[in-house]
Amino acid sequence: MTTSTSTGLAIDARGLVKHFGATRAVNGVDLAVPTGSVYGVLGPNGAGKTTTVSMLATLLRPDAGSAKVFGYDVVDDAVAVRSLVGVTGQYASVDEDLTAAQNLVLFARLLGFARPAARARADELLEEFSLTEAANRPLKNFSGGMRRRLDLAASLIDTPPLLFLDEPTTGLDPRTRAQMWSTIRNLVSQGSTVLLTTQYLDEADQLADRIAVIDHGVVIADGTADELKRSVGANTLQLVPSDRADAASACEIVASVLGETPILSPEAARISAGLTRSDLVPDVLIALRERGIDIDEITVQKPSLDEVFLTITGKPADDAESAAKRKEVA
Repeated sequence: MTTSTSTGLAIDARGLVKHFGATRAVNGVDLAVPTGSVYGVLGPNGAGKTTTVSMLATLLRPDAGSAKVFGYDVVDDAVAVRSLVGVTGQYASVDEDLTAAQNLVLFARLLGFARPAARARADELLEEFSLTEAANRPLKNFSGGMRRRLDLAASLIDTPPLLFLDEPTTGLDPRTRAQMWSTIRNLVSQGSTVLLTTQYLDEADQLADRIAVIDHGVVIADGTADELKRSVGANTLQLVPSDRADAASACEIVASVLGETPILSPEAARISAGLTRSDLVPDVLIALRERGIDIDEITVQKPSLDEVFLTITGKPADDAESAAKRKEVA
């Protein structure tokens, strides 16, 4: 079965709507996910991310709108769509009565692997997710993080053309999260497409080729990380004079060259100013040198995704991200 489309899109969703009683969880979501990319979906808790993924994966039927996966309609061609996608949800789907190795072999056999191939694939995934030493341990003795890693491993037994990862690294320690990032990059390099929902802004920044921000069931922003950052403001020039006594004079020079009123942090003598044109940075340095002011540090910083999230949704990302991090276990 071919997975190519004339549009080059793995997912083409238009006006998706889903009600739960009187609640409209998804209210007209449009998504265009290019084939062979990582597409990040950000949003506060309850924004509609998981419901959107469930409709795209044929787990829920849309109440309105349409969606195609590699050209196949998620309603009319649901069987074909299911053959092309893999889904990893927020909660473990492993059998706790089996060992880690037994779980992976079972899933591989259900996917059509011959017994030797199933055992070989299980060994590969146990190694990749640092579970080899626990391969024959009963799952009742696993920590939450270990069970989560096993669930992720199970979802990657048979690499599908399109993989839905719904908050895949929630509950993982930083080292294992980094391993998962590497796994996602490898999947895409081998031709897979990944739709990733996450509460970790650094995760989206690291992995996603494009990002959609969903709030109240609607896509309120879409673009690359850099495009979203530029949408909320200019870059910032930050510098620190070698001699704190030069801070006031340096502020005057920065204001004169950039045409922006800088902010001075008295404690660190750090000067910050909006930077609309990066080619003005050399002019600032030349002007400072002409006045005999040496600089210890100078940087140009883009707005962060945290600032994007706060500006667009009106809510800080820290609340959701901190809650997720509190769940992290080894």
